[in-house]
Amino acid sequence: MTTAKDIMHTGATWIPAHETLDRAAQLMRDHNVGALPISENGEQDRMVGILTDRDIVVACVAMGRDPSKTTAGDLAQGTPRWIDAEAEVEAVLEEMQTHRIRRLPVVENKMLVGMISEADLAQHLSDDQIAGWAEKVYSRN
Repeated sequence: MTTAKDIMHTGATWIPAHETLDRAAQLMRDHNVGALPISENGEQDRMVGILTDRDIVVACVAMGRDPSKTTAGDLAQGTPRWIDAEAEVEAVLEEMQTHRIRRLPVVENKMLVGMISEADLAQHLSDDQIAGWAEKVYSRN
């Protein structure tokens, strides 16, 4: 049985909701990631969203907003999705497909332990599994 913990990459980093988007971009660069879970108040706190590099570009820069004044919390929307570290890979795929998301935080004992991205799926799943996932996540329906 393959679990979320088996396919995730470790070292996921939080960004507090009060931090600015320019700081978020620096963290993404420093950690070589494209997404950061947003915490309500700080490290290992309640997750209020996920910030992606695309969010910074589309919802801030392209809208003429200043990334040094816009916070991660300003862009946190909806209900954040996550998966338990012991969840089977089928549950991971279902969560990502159902909510059409490409990055999924992995939690163990209420603590962030990693993140699952498209690259992680590509490294650990069969071509058929990847094709099915991509069809559901990227379809316009």
